[in-house]
Amino acid sequence: MARLDFTPSPTVAALLNQLLDIYERRDGAPRQAVRVRLAETAKAWPDYYSQTDPGPRLLANEQLSQLARLDYLTLTWEPGQTDHLLETVTLAPDRTEPLYQLLARQPLAEQRRRLREMLLAERSHLSGWRRRAVEHCLTQLRQHKSPSPFSLTNLDLNRDLLTLLQALPDQESRTETPYRVFSVRLFNDSKRFESLKEVAARLARRHQPDWHDLPPPDVWREMGLVANPNHLYLYGPWRLVDSEGQLISLAEFYPSVGIPAGLAARLQQVKVEAEVVVCVENLASFYELVRHRRHGLAAVCLWGNPAPVMRHLLRRLAADLPEAVPLRLWADIDYGGLNILAQLRRLVSPRFTPWRMDDHTLDAFAKWGQPLTPTDLRNLTRLRRHPDLADMGHLIDHMLLREIKLEQEAVVLDSAD
Repeated sequence: MARLDFTPSPTVAALLNQLLDIYERRDGAPRQAVRVRLAETAKAWPDYYSQTDPGPRLLANEQLSQLARLDYLTLTWEPGQTDHLLETVTLAPDRTEPLYQLLARQPLAEQRRRLREMLLAERSHLSGWRRRAVEHCLTQLRQHKSPSPFSLTNLDLNRDLLTLLQALPDQESRTETPYRVFSVRLFNDSKRFESLKEVAARLARRHQPDWHDLPPPDVWREMGLVANPNHLYLYGPWRLVDSEGQLISLAEFYPSVGIPAGLAARLQQVKVEAEVVVCVENLASFYELVRHRRHGLAAVCLWGNPAPVMRHLLRRLAADLPEAVPLRLWADIDYGGLNILAQLRRLVSPRFTPWRMDDHTLDAFAKWGQPLTPTDLRNLTRLRRHPDLADMGHLIDHMLLREIKLEQEAVVLDSAD
């Protein structure tokens, strides 16, 4: 094999890489010639067609001609422009190895082999959704498809992503760890986790069915990772007993009290002496409810989708709550609010009933409603068949008919509430 002792010019490097890209996309297909017509892709190498500086063109022609003399390429010149303007450059499929070496580029088959071996070596250390994620990537590699979010070229990304997968739990975790603390402990770098959050969340949502509809921050909350330690906001005559038997009474706090998530995770018993318990999706509406109805009320702010520690508190509550005390949810009249109701019924207790989430409320405050987006329409249609929302079909149909949704902040409360 002849030694190539030149560094490809930017134009030649771009052209050779394009030829190899086409060659690799045909992986598994008959080894036909790979050709690029320069005039059709002129924008890719403007220096070659420069009217003011012929240097880049002359250098490219010289280097490509040298490769053609070694039978790595076949050159066709524009009519009447021999040795001046190229018409096509054709790659010989059986002479690609020297071009890979010239570009210091690793063949795609070698990239796939390297990633496959890395994934196989770590697969046995994973279980649940994390193993399913790796198995899916291996299937993609076997089918010559993209292994995203793993990379064929970025080994550091692959190593860190696998390290992260090994450190994450398969199911919900009530222990909260701040992102930066987790990142330092795992990577000795407080910011490394931040760069992996989106790709790892995508894997988790794809391979853990319970998390499919959650936004990335809520996916991380499921695994006990948070931006900062959280507090649970409660109002009313709550009586909490922690793992050491200590009794905590919240009846005297107004308008609310925030208990650390770490404390809530250790609760063994949760009771209230109230006429009704209302879980509220958003903080502003939580305080509106407390302001309008103080007597007989116990309330808790969910902060959107209920985190694992919140579900733990509510499970303890539901276990001892008298049947005569309603357990309600007040959330937005939209896909997100209905999805929260389904989560609470499935993961906490089937006793949850909606409050201010009905046709009458939607119609009464419709002037503050927002139009449904195409995504809303698809999601609501899907929720229409959700087994935990069989009693909400009429509301969903009404939303689809009127093509509006309503945030709970638009609902005006009065003393009767």
